[in-house]
Amino acid sequence: MLFALMFIVKPVLTGETFRISANVFQRVETKYGKPAVQRLRAWEDLIRKNNRLPEHEKLKKVNQFFNARIEFVNDIDLYGKKDYWATPIEFICRQAGDCEDFAIAKYFTLKAMGVEEKKLNITYVKALQYNIRHMVLTYYKKPGAEPLILDNLVDGISLASRRTDLLPIFSFNGTGLWLAKQRGKGQLAGRSRRIKSWGDLLQRMSENQF
Repeated sequence: MLFALMFIVKPVLTGETFRISANVFQRVETKYGKPAVQRLRAWEDLIRKNNRLPEHEKLKKVNQFFNARIEFVNDIDLYGKKDYWATPIEFICRQAGDCEDFAIAKYFTLKAMGVEEKKLNITYVKALQYNIRHMVLTYYKKPGAEPLILDNLVDGISLASRRTDLLPIFSFNGTGLWLAKQRGKGQLAGRSRRIKSWGDLLQRMSENQF
């Protein structure tokens, strides 16, 4: 679903360089102020300066970028809604969001850095320690491999087998929706458009809303 990002940026194709359009920066400054523009430029730099790194280094850079800079805030407190999936720009400009927003921003950032979509899944889990539903990003180095977990609750990146505090429920990306097996991707259950919030998010990104 990189097409969604192409509506909010003007990619320079030489070297797959990622650039955010001047119009987006102007709109961000009007709506969120100059500090938000600085945060957005830092995101642009993250993508542009690190897109040639090995993938395990990209994972570390992206996970650290968001976990260190963004505050966890529930949707009801931030948006006045029980559940709202923010676009990466909304998330970065507000400098706040919940677990879905962290996972979504990491997903699109890694895609913009050249990580193949088939290696990435946004995964719903149950966080057993807190007895809550939670969302993380999972990365598969190759098909059938044990995934790595990128989690806003934990700064380090771990193999799924080491995250015994998480119980997988289902995962999805722009290709499909899977019912989760223990620590694995699981059975294909349908197209990701079945998840209304995901469809709404992509629509807002395609319409350049933030």
